[in-house]
Formats: sequence, structure tokens, C-alpha cells
Amino acid sequence: MLPSENRLRRREEFAAAMRRGRRAGRPHLVVHLTEGSDPHVAEGTPPPPRAGFVVSKAVGNAVARHRVQRRLRHLVRARLSDLPAGSLVVVRALPGAERAAFDQLARELDAALERLLGGVRG
Repeated sequence: MLPSENRLRRREEFAAAMRRGRRAGRPHLVVHLTEGSDPHVAEGTPPPPRAGFVVSKAVGNAVARHRVQRRLRHLVRARLSDLPAGSLVVVRALPGAERAAFDQLARELDAALERLLGGVRG
């Protein structure tokens, strides 16, 4: 489970991250990243990075979708410290993600984030 302050909840936040952000596609997922300040956070405090997930019915049945979402949530949680403050990240699973191994999803997420962050990740 992601901490409450690191979750995207509102449709507008998902839409903003997907429309205004950059994206990197991989065979089983697409990562959208918007860097910048969150208008809903008070001035002077560095806002934490926030993440959301989109796993459609094209991925599989409910059991498969929840499994994919749990895997992606676990992977993103481990990488939150690498994300810039105030960034919004949306990870969208593609059909076939339910058949991908956990390690493969991890490699694809790392490659997408590496591309989006320009190689600055530690």
C-alpha cells in the first residue's frame, strides 16, 4: 500500500499527469511523469511525489487486474525516493502485463523512469 500522501486520487490529477506529462512506453506498461509543483500543497513545504495506476479490463479479469496493480504499486513504492518532489506519476498497464514476471515489470518500470528522468536516478 502506498502512503496516503503519495497517492493520486482525483480524476483531474490523473488527467493532468497524462496530458501535461512526458511518457515512456514499454511492452507491458506506459509511464507518465509530470514534474512540478502541486497546486494543492501549501507553499514552502516540498510536496511528495505521488503515483497512480491505470489497469483496464483489457489486462484481464478482476483477479489479474488486482494482481498487476499490487505488483506495480509495490515496485513504485520502492522507487518513490528516486522521484522528484512534487512529481505526478501514472503507471498504465497494457494487455499482457498479467503474464509478465515481476522482475520483467521491474526492469520495464526502471527503464521507463530512467528515460523520463534523463538518467539522473541514483
